[in-house]
Amino acid sequence: MTNVNPAELRAVMDRPRSIRHLAVLSPVDKARIDILTALVSKAGILSTLESTQPGLREEEIAMCVEARTSISLYHEIPSDEIPDDAMPLDSDGRQFLINVIDTPGHADFVQEALSCLRVSDGCLVIVDCIEGVAAQTKALLRLALTERIKPVMTINRLDAGFLELQLDWEFFYNDFNRHIEKVNDIVTMYHDDVLGDLTVAPERGTVAFSAGGQAWGFTLAQFARIYGRKFGVPEDKMLQRLWGDNYFLPFEKKWTMAGDPQFRAFNLFILDPIGKIFSVCMNDQVEKLNKMLTALNIRMKPEDLQLQGKELLRVTMSNWLPIHKALLDIVCLNLPSPACAQMYRSELLYTGPADDACSQGMRMCDPQSPLILYISRMVPSADKGRFIAWGRVFSGSMKARARARIMGPNYRHGGSEDLQLKIVPRVVLLVGRRQESVESVPAGNVCGLTGIDQFIVKTATLSDSEDAFPVNQIGLSASPVMRCAVEPVRPDDLPRLLEHLRELSLQDNHVTIRIEESGQLQVAATGEQHMNNSLRLLRYDLASDLAMSVSEPVVCYRETVTRATAQDCTSRSPDELSWLSMRAEPLGRDVTHAIDQRVITPQDDVFARAEALSLALGWPVATARKVWAFGPDAVGSNLIVDASTSSRLQLVKDEIVAGFEWVTKEGVLCEEPMRGVAFSVLDSSLDGNAVQRAGGQIIPTARRVMYSAQYLSGP
Repeated sequence: MTNVNPAELRAVMDRPRSIRHLAVLSPVDKARIDILTALVSKAGILSTLESTQPGLREEEIAMCVEARTSISLYHEIPSDEIPDDAMPLDSDGRQFLINVIDTPGHADFVQEALSCLRVSDGCLVIVDCIEGVAAQTKALLRLALTERIKPVMTINRLDAGFLELQLDWEFFYNDFNRHIEKVNDIVTMYHDDVLGDLTVAPERGTVAFSAGGQAWGFTLAQFARIYGRKFGVPEDKMLQRLWGDNYFLPFEKKWTMAGDPQFRAFNLFILDPIGKIFSVCMNDQVEKLNKMLTALNIRMKPEDLQLQGKELLRVTMSNWLPIHKALLDIVCLNLPSPACAQMYRSELLYTGPADDACSQGMRMCDPQSPLILYISRMVPSADKGRFIAWGRVFSGSMKARARARIMGPNYRHGGSEDLQLKIVPRVVLLVGRRQESVESVPAGNVCGLTGIDQFIVKTATLSDSEDAFPVNQIGLSASPVMRCAVEPVRPDDLPRLLEHLRELSLQDNHVTIRIEESGQLQVAATGEQHMNNSLRLLRYDLASDLAMSVSEPVVCYRETVTRATAQDCTSRSPDELSWLSMRAEPLGRDVTHAIDQRVITPQDDVFARAEALSLALGWPVATARKVWAFGPDAVGSNLIVDASTSSRLQLVKDEIVAGFEWVTKEGVLCEEPMRGVAFSVLDSSLDGNAVQRAGGQIIPTARRVMYSAQYLSGP
């Protein structure tokens, strides 16, 4: 166990090139927890007090995984393994701080995965050696590549391959090669000229082989060092020979490019020695094992040698090839530091101009520049009902008791909406179960902020500069598809339930809480698993002392149209003194997706947005400039456009937009929200008396004509 006190940890944080932010990409299975457990047990940063408490490492992992905060690991690369001239340029010394951010692997938690990836610079792709690359792992890797996050890979569960499949070595090699090719196919598909070649390969040191359940693993570099010294061959040359079509003929003692599969270098020099240790351990051949351990210069405790079967195998392999050594080596040597990664990621993250002080500070990871801190999520604190704002400092330094501008998701530069100016009481490091207070955290690190949770809704950007722009918000990748109603058993508990629902929405960024016009409280989630987790958190944690009733989950649908309205639709007002004429048409997949991802927003420049809509939908530019509103809730993926030539429509614009909001919340088919529909107001006749064109006359008229247009457009 590596124990690093907060002072030593803070010293490493001042060297951004010695920091790595790592996201773990894998499906929902035990293998990921096994790997995290093995890493923390050997390299986890815990206080001296915590390291003496049995079972605490498992609690630390469970807490960090559930909260999606980082697990801090400390790793040092010995000089006898890698000389100074072979250390990567993107490093500052041999000591590294690795912040491992566990990314949820279930399809319902794609939005949470995006939040984790936003504060990461590299990712570890875990692939099962038997099952191959899982579909969800592919999806997470695609998201990582769009965020310009560099991958490394480990092929896991080798112990199951040796013990369960018991196939020949060539079959294993071909399987490993196939898994690597599948990962590289995705990496090649998302090629970015800025990043260059990101494909992974064992001979480059970007692929490891591991058995998380038994806590052992290796890279080709480890065996290259062993055999390089034995044969007197340079390590880099031996590394290239241990993978691919390289065969060693032991009787002739020469290398060839073709030969019997049993003489393939990977099979002969790596899989065969591992297979022999598996054989002697599973057959309890202790004498043979002792000879092997002596040859490998491995010392084991006498009580460990008394173990049998899988336990003996686990202890032997973890002593010979510890997993933390293999995985942390490939992370530190191949993944970028914040100082390097922010050079090419800042243009994706920062919404302001590339030449302002904040942007330059992000690019250079400069602790002396203006502060830019992105809050990724809210973490429950020890005080019930309070939260710690957890995120990453991209520029400047976050200092305790400093005044900061809190820019929420709806903030736009130069405005005052969703903007708070507050003092941050404390800056803390989340070290396992404890909070270690620090005076400041420089650029390139993650930290927690206390005392500002009531001013943040889900995510935010903090800065100390009035000229700063917010960090780009994460687009909507998965919309809520399930909802259920909740209500307290006792009506007096309604205010408390509302407060607990607010806490739920803070703790889970992607739960949506809605209050219907009838007063019904609804919880919306992205899927069944997400809904179950949210309700469990609400019932047994946040509102455990409150009796409530929860309805059965209902699947949410979206209504849309499939074609443009064949004829103009007209509707008269209830007093028959005014009428409106409209048409409906589909926005198309690309435009709808752009609105969902916030590429097109209501706050965009009118002329730039008009050019994009005109090009995508074929509208006249003059019409595209007259987009009145997005809906529902002023941000949805439906539009209402003034396509008329009359200026009198401005007199009833607010009433028509109110009817549009009503319609997009409750479509004509089954009163479900609408998506991807554009309504065009073509013509109108309005009464000259302002009383006769008030909301009571125009809103229901607009609602009826839009329903008619939707109904005649292939709903």
